[in-house]
Amino acid sequence: MTKRQTRKQRQQRPQPQRRPSTPADTVLHVGGASPYDVVVGRDLAGRLPQILGESVERVAVLYTGTLGALADPVVDSLVEHYDVLALGLPDGERAKTAPVAADCWEALGEAGFTRSDAVVTLGGGSATDLGGFVAASWLRGVRVVHVPTTLLAMVDAAVGGKTGINTGAGKNLVGAFHEPAGVLCDLALLESLPREELVAGLGEVVKCGFIADPRILELVESTEPEALTADSAELRELVERAIRVKIDVVVDDLKETGGADGHPGREVLNYGHTLAHAIERTSDYSVRHGEAVAIGCVYVAELAARAGSLDPSLVERHRAAFARVGLPTSYDKATFDDLHAAMKVDKKARGSQLRFVVLDDLAVPRILAGPGEDDLRAAYAAIASAG
Repeated sequence: MTKRQTRKQRQQRPQPQRRPSTPADTVLHVGGASPYDVVVGRDLAGRLPQILGESVERVAVLYTGTLGALADPVVDSLVEHYDVLALGLPDGERAKTAPVAADCWEALGEAGFTRSDAVVTLGGGSATDLGGFVAASWLRGVRVVHVPTTLLAMVDAAVGGKTGINTGAGKNLVGAFHEPAGVLCDLALLESLPREELVAGLGEVVKCGFIADPRILELVESTEPEALTADSAELRELVERAIRVKIDVVVDDLKETGGADGHPGREVLNYGHTLAHAIERTSDYSVRHGEAVAIGCVYVAELAARAGSLDPSLVERHRAAFARVGLPTSYDKATFDDLHAAMKVDKKARGSQLRFVVLDDLAVPRILAGPGEDDLRAAYAAIASAG
């Protein structure tokens, strides 16, 4: 972890000014006990002081170290108002460890961070998860604002207040629920994102189409994949729709206690994730999260078909939609037994019983508890042989 500290004399700090919304900004409100806004637009760094407020004196910017100059506008927007501590994090899942979190805590302590101070995260899902956890655990909770720099983080990790780090036993097994004070989804930051990372982020977007918003699937199926670029209206609509899906779910079930009328509640967002996390872990995280989610969604579609709840035509629609945007739909790089062992520590498991989010129809999810091993093996054989 790298550390860079910038201090301004308190008497020189101007008060944060309210940045007016522009017609190009979309503000999506997240209700509940701790309401906040998710802003989708371009060049949004100037909104940070307004969100953080006047009571904050110190701000820690936890950013992915490889961002380089992309972090400068965020830091620059803050140094006129706050004492800024910039902490560079390792890239990817290497950031989501207890030692990295402990380094951040030590840095906050050395800089004198109090409960009225704040954290800003800048980076992909790993930076958001780690930074959110640091904010949740420092003094039992300080303000945090997320500035996601990847498509995956914009539609997934930055919204909903779920934070976490990994252990040797699995992904995201240690964490807390800690809602942000705001989220800034600056689409201009996606312009420097490698194409393969943008495509990987679409895994979570297409997932939202299957679990809640079929219009997402229609957009994907009717748009040429190469037209889904950082500056396209089509990608922006997909981003906003996926965020709305997540907002609707987390407002009703923030802490994964379950939904009404048999709906899985927040667990529905883990559609495809049981196998996805197992793939990530057994591959030592060499498979991108969105890629693993695409494979995992096809897997649970095959599983639901074998359980008699999903029409085979929807299984094929899973394959077609994910493949259309360039995501994998098959996997044979690990044995079923290795993946099965990894799935047993999934957060949705209860005792020795595996539980999967499956579909009975498009946007009709439910929990499938304790499927037979024969069905689990057959579903994996179907995605392995497809490759």
